[in-house]
Amino acid sequence: MFSLTAAAAGTAAAQPPGMGLDFFIMMGLMFVVFYFLLIRPQNQARKRHQEMISNIKRGDTVVTAGGIVAKVVKASEGEEVMVEIADGVQASVVKATITNVRSRTEPAEKKS
Repeated sequence: MFSLTAAAAGTAAAQPPGMGLDFFIMMGLMFVVFYFLLIRPQNQARKRHQEMISNIKRGDTVVTAGGIVAKVVKASEGEEVMVEIADGVQASVVKATITNVRSRTEPAEKKS
């Protein structure tokens, strides 16, 4: 009986599962998948939003995070833009809260 337990203990001395090279390969693959499915698209969306915010001009129709649709009256280089919500009703809005630019004004054509 002692010889059976000694033989069983001798075969169990193998490498513990999950701590070899396979573990590090799987972790690396998971990082690559997370990068392409989560991190990269989020960075691209942030870049597009930043570009959209920096290109806001007077006359553009914008939508804020609160759902207010307004027309840009004054766009400055700072963090805020002046928008007209209704006739004669103007408000200052932080650029970061603008979620969408619905219609863009066309640049004025030069007269020759």
